[in-house]
Amino acid sequence: MHLTNSTNSVTTRHRSLIRDAAVALGCAALFGLLATLVTGHWRPLTRFDQEWIGELHIYAREHRIWTAAVQTLSDIGGTVTMRSLLGIAAAWLWLIGARVLAGWVAAQTLVGWGAQWALKLTFDRGRPTFSDPVSHAGGPAFPSGHAMASAITCAVLVGLVWYRVRRRGRTAACAVAAATVLTIGWTRVALGVHWPSDVLGGWLAAGIVLGAVTAVIELWRPGALARDVRRVNWRTRPRVQRVIVPSVRSPRTADPLDDAPLDDAPLDDRVPADGVPDHDGPDHGTAGDGALSNAADRTRKSTG
Repeated sequence: MHLTNSTNSVTTRHRSLIRDAAVALGCAALFGLLATLVTGHWRPLTRFDQEWIGELHIYAREHRIWTAAVQTLSDIGGTVTMRSLLGIAAAWLWLIGARVLAGWVAAQTLVGWGAQWALKLTFDRGRPTFSDPVSHAGGPAFPSGHAMASAITCAVLVGLVWYRVRRRGRTAACAVAAATVLTIGWTRVALGVHWPSDVLGGWLAAGIVLGAVTAVIELWRPGALARDVRRVNWRTRPRVQRVIVPSVRSPRTADPLDDAPLDDAPLDDRVPADGVPDHDGPDHGTAGDGALSNAADRTRKSTG
């Protein structure tokens, strides 16, 4: 689910709330239309469901290895796996202090689970039946729990990483999420445990839950989701450790002659390797310089 990352403008919050409510209401309208067609046994939809499920069942029965692979994919993308992923995400968000965002994830999980069974019991649609089934599933068929849970989970995870990646990362995340949702929904039809309209109903029901839960939290705690998104970004941003290197002061200021070889430098500018000058410069004589001067005076007097 797309989460806004800005709370500075009331207009921005209102647009976010309107968008979430529009998603929920639009999916609810489409779901209501589909449910009416399903319960009314609309002939074109019934014929479409039966043709798809019949052809896929024949193929699955004749290709056992392919069927086993499809069953494995269906098991991996089951409702338990999807809700476990959301539970881990909610626990992690809670631990780093993003409590409202953690509650949003947990609410999507729990409300999705409750809505799934409420809708199943309300419509109580029978599953496809075969004399030689390749897979088994219990409970009513409409809407598909696998399709609903996978759509909610993938949308929530994309919403959590949306502001942690750049455009290419967002495109990749959406592509992976869409492929996962489509694959899991298709496996339920290929195994003969759901009608195609059950899968479509699961996706629409997921849209209702995603939009409604997000809109309710925005009304209850305006801007809290966006603040938690920024908190997550701050807590998970790359840390740069400063390394302090002790500086070594040069014995004299930089000079163009610094790059010249030591033997080519003027006598007074030569500095030993230990960095300590041998003399104090032309303006500050040493005791050794004075002794040499006195010896030169005595020599001149004796020769004179």
